[in-house]
Amino acid sequence: MSEFDLLVVGGGINGAGIARDAAGRGLSVLLLERNDLAGATSSWSSKLIHGGLRYLEQYEFRLVGEALAEREVLLSIAGHLVWPARFVMPHVPELRPRWMIRIGLFLYDHLGRRATLPGSCSVRLDAPPYADGLGAGLRHGFEYSDCRVDDARLVIANVLDAQARGAEVRVRTELVSARRDGGGWLARVRDAAGAETEVRARAVVNAAGPWVKATLNDRLGQPSRDNVRLVKGSHIVVPRRYAGDHAFILQNDDRRVIFMIPYEEDFTLIGTTDEPFAGDPLRPEASAAEIDYLCRAANRYLAAPVTPREVCWHYAGVRPLYDDGTDDPSSITRDYTLRVDEVKGAAPVLSIFGGKITTYRVLAEHAMEKLKKYFPKQSRAWTAKAALPGSDFGGGSRIAARDAFYARYPGLPKTLLRTLFHRHGTRAAQVLGDARSNADLGEAFGADLTEREITYLRENEWARSAEDVLWRRTKAGLRLDAAAQARVTACIGR
Repeated sequence: MSEFDLLVVGGGINGAGIARDAAGRGLSVLLLERNDLAGATSSWSSKLIHGGLRYLEQYEFRLVGEALAEREVLLSIAGHLVWPARFVMPHVPELRPRWMIRIGLFLYDHLGRRATLPGSCSVRLDAPPYADGLGAGLRHGFEYSDCRVDDARLVIANVLDAQARGAEVRVRTELVSARRDGGGWLARVRDAAGAETEVRARAVVNAAGPWVKATLNDRLGQPSRDNVRLVKGSHIVVPRRYAGDHAFILQNDDRRVIFMIPYEEDFTLIGTTDEPFAGDPLRPEASAAEIDYLCRAANRYLAAPVTPREVCWHYAGVRPLYDDGTDDPSSITRDYTLRVDEVKGAAPVLSIFGGKITTYRVLAEHAMEKLKKYFPKQSRAWTAKAALPGSDFGGGSRIAARDAFYARYPGLPKTLLRTLFHRHGTRAAQVLGDARSNADLGEAFGADLTEREITYLRENEWARSAEDVLWRRTKAGLRLDAAAQARVTACIGR
């Protein structure tokens, strides 16, 4: 029977971050994910690393300050997956007065450490570069800094590093049950083939996201007064609506804000909604009403309205927020709560309620602090300075590392190389290996996705299905028709 210090249940961003942190401190770790890594909430986000400007109106100063500080950390350690961006807020006087926005942006500039990102400023919207795509009546606005992220690949990078530091990773493996036994946990797990085995662990981390309460109560047999509120956030993707790399944060007439973000070069991402959710968190769907809502909110600002018929893709994610008693889904805290349930002299379980992708790394540090008395020999916090796989630029810049990768493969198309570096960073050379021409890459499916990369994703990144490849490891599904996607499925089957 396998024995571990830590059993981490859930392969989303929080579980991945904790597994990485714990493995790097010298603990033996088993990470379980019953479906695919980042298969739920962690791949259906707004693709942002941000402080949460709107949370200032809810007086969430600690959360905003922590998130703003984490922007700088993630820019440093995940440079191939996190990119600086400027966000433009058109000013609509009847929604929020100018003085209120200025105060909010002043706080946003100063609540967290800001070493590399420029501060906020006023801008004109009736002149380049911001006039493109906007309605003629918009003249004034504000600009500030935040970051964009490839959320699913950020999860993969953390799991890759956890594995490299000794963690065992089992995908398509479900926690059936667990009970305290002899000072530890005895857990029964079931793999994709239905085979059940037992493992032992000194402690359990319950990072099951929307299933955190069910896992705690039903799988671990641990009663708890803490509750989780499930809130659905939906997004739509439409053909690109404006030129430039900047994003927009748009005030809606219900005082919510939505983002309009350049996405995968040819598209614009618009989101998100906040709807109470009571269905299956694994398969949430953006409703027709939510799609209409997002179109209407964007159309308050766009010169050429977007319609539901133009939506190329839509997705929804379920946020597992800590139940703080707030009625309005938009006002429920986005802060996280770490709860340790223990019996005197017996093994603990730490459960994660809430959280956001921006603060996953510092959440993992706090989780390890909570577990320190159970693992007093663990080493110190280390993740703030250690680059994630793919972002180890050898002391140089991302651009220098990218150009060196380009120079290594002069016989391959620049568009392909750019796509691979965007996804894999310095690990892109492991994808290509000794390839020298397109003929070395096997079948080409379109959208710069090749048989060689799919083989790499299967062998190194736990991809098992076309959905894993097309919508999480890559976003090639946006550009591939049904026939091409069927060929991807056939390739994986081979």
